Amino acid sequence: MKNQRWLSMSFFAFFFTWGVFLPYWTGWLTIEKGLSVTAASFIMGAGMIARSLSTFLIFPYLTRKISMIRVMKWISLTALILTLLYLPDSPFIVLLIITVLFSAIYPMILPAVESGASILMQIEGIHYGKSRSFGSIGYTVALLLIGAATAIWTEQAILYIMIVGLTILTLFFMRPAPEALRLNPVHDDTTKQAINFKSLLTSKEFAIVLLLAILLQGAHASYYNFGFIFLDNLGVNGLYIGIILNIAVLFEILFFTRADRLLANLKVSTMFLIAGIGSTVRWVLIALFPYISVFIGTQILHALSFGVAHFAFIKFISQKLPHDQLATAQGMYAAFAMSLSTAILTFLGGYLYDVSPRLAFLGMIICSIPAIIIVLMTRKKYTY
Repeated sequence: MKNQRWLSMSFFAFFFTWGVFLPYWTGWLTIEKGLSVTAASFIMGAGMIARSLSTFLIFPYLTRKISMIRVMKWISLTALILTLLYLPDSPFIVLLIITVLFSAIYPMILPAVESGASILMQIEGIHYGKSRSFGSIGYTVALLLIGAATAIWTEQAILYIMIVGLTILTLFFMRPAPEALRLNPVHDDTTKQAINFKSLLTSKEFAIVLLLAILLQGAHASYYNFGFIFLDNLGVNGLYIGIILNIAVLFEILFFTRADRLLANLKVSTMFLIAGIGSTVRWVLIALFPYISVFIGTQILHALSFGVAHFAFIKFISQKLPHDQLATAQGMYAAFAMSLSTAILTFLGGYLYDVSPRLAFLGMIICSIPAIIIVLMTRKKYTY
């Protein structure tokens, strides 16, 4: 129970900062730093490419050298220091460099916490959905706080809240952690790591699951980067934007609190099929009906487009992979599904947004529809 609570609080603390960074950073760059949507999209896209490389290469390397909790401590502290560099007024090139560095470091906390969760699931049988729901609550609190702060003051409050959030996160990781996360790696076996990577990619089931995760998580690129700007252009007050964005997280929380029981007997392939259909419907509705009421209604589908897809991947690796492959699998998921695919689609979304904001959302079905087709073509042939 104690370790379950620790994991819940770590999810809460991290996703509070994620709730500041993910939906608001592009908007903050355009409003406070005076960048165009295209320029801000370029910076964020470059940052996501750096993020994909760091989570794929640096994160697994760190987990071979030091304990998981030390990875969390040093990454969060470094991210906090980098955030302070945003305080002075800076030209485009400086903002690009800072964002690339920050994006290479800060998001590695996510696979670290998720890897810790997978380890505790295997060793102690903790309930992932129960703890992960606290992450969604932290995300919700951040959205509400940002909405209120920007309505009262200016968008510069986004940066200050991020600094405070990272300070709290760093201090939390300095506290005692579960024993399993304090253990140092037995030895630095780079050859074994390479074998793990190769064996994962040569597993057809894992390759399919990773590809589906890449497509379905990448399809959120326009929502994450332009959702705030889209609502702002519709004339929605900053406080209400936070509330509207929170609707998605509310249904995500409800899903994760029940996911372990609701999806206990459901195949991973079926989960991905549900996520693909939910994702397609979501982006098509926003594109065809660019109204506040429709946007609010589609927020319910976040539980399917994101929640079910994420839970499906976590369930697959927790049940199918050995302990020593979890960090590698999480690194690949964070690098490709949560970073690289989103980076590529952010470039595409930024271009489409300048043509028409609706096209930026409609363009995301370039990922969700192929995901549905892949599931239908492979679910009977492979076991996943």
